[in-house]
Amino acid sequence: MEDKQDRLISPEEAKEERQQNLSLRPLSIAEFVGQRQNIYSLQIAMEAAKKRHEPLEHILLSGPPGLGKTSLASCIAREMQTEFFSTSGPAIERAGDLVGILTNLKDGDIFFIDEIHRLSKVIEEFLYPAIENFEIDFVVDKGPYAKSIKIPLKPFTLIGATTRKGLLTSPLRSRFGLFYNFDFYSAQELSSIIERSSRKLSLNIDPQSIDEIARRARGTPRIANRILKRVRDYAEVKTKGVITHAVTVTALDNLRIDALGLDDLDRRYVKSLLEFYKGGPVGVESLAASLGEEKDVLEDVVEPFLIKMGFLKRTPKGRVATEHLSGHFGIHGTTEVQQKLNG
Repeated sequence: MEDKQDRLISPEEAKEERQQNLSLRPLSIAEFVGQRQNIYSLQIAMEAAKKRHEPLEHILLSGPPGLGKTSLASCIAREMQTEFFSTSGPAIERAGDLVGILTNLKDGDIFFIDEIHRLSKVIEEFLYPAIENFEIDFVVDKGPYAKSIKIPLKPFTLIGATTRKGLLTSPLRSRFGLFYNFDFYSAQELSSIIERSSRKLSLNIDPQSIDEIARRARGTPRIANRILKRVRDYAEVKTKGVITHAVTVTALDNLRIDALGLDDLDRRYVKSLLEFYKGGPVGVESLAASLGEEKDVLEDVVEPFLIKMGFLKRTPKGRVATEHLSGHFGIHGTTEVQQKLNG
């Protein structure tokens, strides 16, 4: 039977360490890598709010998924030394759910709504007086007996995050005071993130492997950390945890992630666009149907990176492949398309 004295760490410490390893998010603004202009502007806004002893203005964070919008929101709460309450647009189905959250907020608390563009119309209308005047207009009874009750709220900061800024209604968008758009990260910034994550995971990894993962991570920290964990799994099984460049390349090739970070879904998208639709123009609905994927997945996950790489154009007539896309795969004909994309 194992003696407690022989343990390197206690069960409680082990549980805490596992929880830390599961979350590789930055814990403060100082730890947040990338988005420099956004961070600089945000730090000024936070410092000014602290000097005035006021809550921050409401903030809208927009950009593709996985770039750190939720992480930054939690860092803001820590920086302002307030509580952080988090939910998502689809999760708020009834006005009563929203009232319960809002009435529990204290002065300066951060209320974070992910995918805020997916709020229902009823909930959105209910939110307007809350974020503008810090009060709730609650209607009781119906018909001639209906009356409005105003419930005062403590001043709080709403942080909304969206991957589809264009889907926000104008009345909701106009009620935010600070707007920050997230862009894809450089390979150098991703290398810094991966290096930090490697330390938190206690990995034996060389700088060349870190740079290789960064190059294939699609400019996205979430993907970089996910790939790092998959390379770790491969190394633990094949090389006793030692992560060399050769091990990293083999692991990434097994995951079918190419040198630019394109995966199987990207290649299926490209194959459909080039082979079936001759490079476009084609509507995203047609592409989604041919791939058996949701339209939102293509618009939010696949297309932003292809557009960033100069492989794809969105036009009024539909999606159009660029010469850069054909050049990346070295494609000149339909037969070669299939060989390149399947191989």
